[in-house]
Amino acid sequence: MGTAGQQNGPDRRALLRAVVAVPAAGAATAAFETAPARAVTTGGGGRFDTESPRFALAVLPDTQYLFDADSADPAPLRETFRYLVAERAGANIAFMTHLGDVTEHGTEDEISRAADTFRTLHGKVPYSVLAGNHDIPSSTDDQRGDTAYLAAFGPERYASMPTFRGASPDGYNSYHVLRAGGREWLVLALDRRVSDKGLRWAQGVLDAHPALPAVLTTHDIAWPDDVGEARLSANGERLWDGLVRGNDQIFLALGGHYWPPGRTVLTNDHDNDVHVHITNYQDRYYGGAGMIRTYSFDLARGVIDVETFAPWFLARDPEKRTPLEAETVELTGPVDRFSLNVDFGERFGGFAPTVPPKPRPASAVMPHGTVAYWRFDGSGTAPGAPVTDGTVVRDLTGHGNDLTVSRLHASGPDVLTWSADHHPGRPPHAGLHFDGGKGPDRGAVLTTRAGAALNSAKLPRGYRVFVQCSTLQGGSEGHPAHGGPKGRSGMAGPPRRATELSGLPPDGRDVRPAEAT
Repeated sequence: MGTAGQQNGPDRRALLRAVVAVPAAGAATAAFETAPARAVTTGGGGRFDTESPRFALAVLPDTQYLFDADSADPAPLRETFRYLVAERAGANIAFMTHLGDVTEHGTEDEISRAADTFRTLHGKVPYSVLAGNHDIPSSTDDQRGDTAYLAAFGPERYASMPTFRGASPDGYNSYHVLRAGGREWLVLALDRRVSDKGLRWAQGVLDAHPALPAVLTTHDIAWPDDVGEARLSANGERLWDGLVRGNDQIFLALGGHYWPPGRTVLTNDHDNDVHVHITNYQDRYYGGAGMIRTYSFDLARGVIDVETFAPWFLARDPEKRTPLEAETVELTGPVDRFSLNVDFGERFGGFAPTVPPKPRPASAVMPHGTVAYWRFDGSGTAPGAPVTDGTVVRDLTGHGNDLTVSRLHASGPDVLTWSADHHPGRPPHAGLHFDGGKGPDRGAVLTTRAGAALNSAKLPRGYRVFVQCSTLQGGSEGHPAHGGPKGRSGMAGPPRRATELSGLPPDGRDVRPAEAT
C-alpha cells in the first residue's frame, strides 16, 4: 500500500472503527444461425457462459486493513465473495484477481484468516492472488524463499482450478488461462517485485501462448497524479521496459498499492494501446470494505465497462445505511466508473488475426420446405466485374426458380457488379454490388423466368423476405421485407451489397421473392 506521495495513510484502526450513527459498410446479418453456448458449472456459483460475448473480470485490491492483527474483520470480504458467487451466472463473471496486500503484516495469523476467508470463493469462481509488500518481507523480490504467504497462497492453492496453468519455480508468480467470450485469455499474476528470473519466466509464458490477449496484474505498477492520471512507478517502468512494451498481447495492466485510483493509456512498441490502471480503496471508509471493481467486456459492442462498488454495503437496507456507507456503496468518479472503447479485432489482430469461417454450402443453411434460395457469390468472377444482362443466378433448392439479370432502361454496366465484400458470419463469401438510383432511373432487376413455380405459388398466409445486404453509407440493413408472391426487395438509395435472399413465412416454410431489384 502507499499514497501517491509515499505518505502514511490514515490510522488503520481508526478506519475500521469509525462509525457514524446517523443516516459500414460491412454486411449486416439476420440471425439465422447461432452457435450453441457452452457453460461452466461451478458449485453454488451458477453457470458461466464461456461463449457469450459479454463477461466480467472482477478486481480486488488491497484488503490489508481487514486482516490487521486484533482489528481483523473478514466480514466485508466474505460478502464480496458471496456476491461474486451469486452473480457468477447473472454477470457472467469469468475470473477474480487480487492485486496484493492481502494482509497488513503478513503474519501467520493474518494470512491464515485471509486464506480461510477465500474459502467462500474457492471452487466457485476461479481467482488469482499475488503478494504485496505487506504480505512478505518488503525488501525482498520473488526469490525470497518460504513465507507464510507462500504456504497459504502458493501454487498448491490453485492446482484444482481449471484456469490455473502454472507458476514460476519460486512459487510467487502464476498464470491462468480462461475461456470467455468464445476465446482464451491469459492472466499473469506477478509478485510485487519480480526478479530477472521472474521476468524471464513471464516472457516464457507469453511466448508459449502467443495468440492469447493478456491481462497483467501486479501490486505496484503506477501512481496517480493530482488529476487521476496514472504515472509509471519505478517498478512499473521496469515492468514496462522489460515485459509490457514489447509484448503486444498485454493490453491491460492493473496494479494497487497507491491511492487514489488513476488510469492512463500508453503506446507499446507495436503502436497499440495498453491501458494501465490503479485500483486501491484502502483509504476509504472501513478500509475499503472489500470493494471490488468489475471490468465488463462486451465484445459485440467493442466496449469494456468499468464499475466500482462495495457488496458489503450494497447488501444492506438502503434506508439503514449510514452516510459513510451510502457514500462508499458505489463510486462514480471518472477513475472509478468509465468505459473503454476497444476494437478487439483490430487490437488483437497483430498476434491473433481473426480467421473467417469457411463458406457454407446452401444445403447446410436452408430450412426444410424452402421454395427458393439464391446466393450471389459469383463463383470465380473478379470483384468489380459487371454482372451482365442475361446472367442466371441459380435457385439452389433445385426447384427451378432461377433469376435472370436485366438492366433498367439504359443503365450502365456499373449499376450491378460482383463484390467480394461479405459479413464474416454469413454462409456466402461474396455478393452483388447494386448502384441504382433516380434522375434518371437506373438499376438492375433479377426476375424469375415465365412459368417458374414460384410465380404461381399460393401463399394465403403471406411470407417474409430477408435480404442479407449492407448499405455503403448511412448504416446497415438486414431486416425482413414483407409482400405478396411477386414482392420486391428495393435497392434504391445508397449503393448496397447483397449476398443472399431468405425468409420465413408464418407457417414456417422458407419462401424467397420472385423479383429483387
